[in-house]
This record gives sequence, C-alpha cells and structure tokens, in this order.
Amino acid sequence: MTSRSAARRGRGVRGPVLPPSVPARRTRGQQFDRLVLEAFAPLDARWHDRLTKLDIAVDDVPKIRPLHPDSVTWPEEVVADGPVPLSRLIPAGMDRHDMVTRARIVIFRKPLELRAQDPEDLLELLREVLVQQIATYLGVDPDVIDPIGG
Repeated sequence: MTSRSAARRGRGVRGPVLPPSVPARRTRGQQFDRLVLEAFAPLDARWHDRLTKLDIAVDDVPKIRPLHPDSVTWPEEVVADGPVPLSRLIPAGMDRHDMVTRARIVIFRKPLELRAQDPEDLLELLREVLVQQIATYLGVDPDVIDPIGG
C-alpha cells in the first residue's frame, strides 16, 4: 500500500529523477572524495614505495582544537588556515582498543570547499595540503615532494 502523497494523481510511486550512473547524482561528499583521489594520484605515483603504509581519509569538519585555547597555534601535523584546520596527519600507533593503526591523513571537506572558488581551485588546494602532509609524514621539505609546485 502506498501513501496518498506518493500515489498522487494516480501515477504511482515516484522514482529517482536521475539514474545512479549519471555524474549529477553524486553527492557533494562523493564529488569531493573523487577530487581527493585525483589530487593524490600523481603524488602517489611518484612516492608510492614510501606511502604504502599511509591512508587518506575525509571528514566533513575538524574535531580538533589548537594547542593553546587563546591562540591559533597548531601542532606540526595540522595544516591550517588561521584558526581553521584543513587537514591532519595522524601517526601510526595503537588505538584505545590496543589495535595497531596505520598512519593517515585526514582531509577536512567543508573548510576546503569554503576556501575554493571552483573545482579547479579546490583541486589545487587539495594538492597543496596533501604535499604538506606527505612531506611531514616522510620528514622532508614540501619542495622535495612536489618540486614544480603542481
């Protein structure tokens, strides 16, 4: 049995407007994930042997605070734009359940999207953040990771 609003005017239950295979059907989060992979691909191709134990994750908003509440000083593993963190490198270690965890870079979607003018600008910003985090992970200068700057 269908509700009255779903079967209004005798047309039956409404279906999706766009089929799942159409790019416009992707959510903003899915589109962002695709851009992260696109930004990471050339860096991974160049440094793959040294990045095999590194994961990339996406979170909508940061859930971390500065080192000192009265300042915007962030630990070395956080890439920030003033008071707003854009990404964080979480080193390998043990979690609260004594399980071994891999190192991972967490990219914060909403702060990055708000800073980008268009998808190309967002891709460039993602690449810059990933270069900084990979450099921190490997303990080298960002110019070593991406000597031509994109």
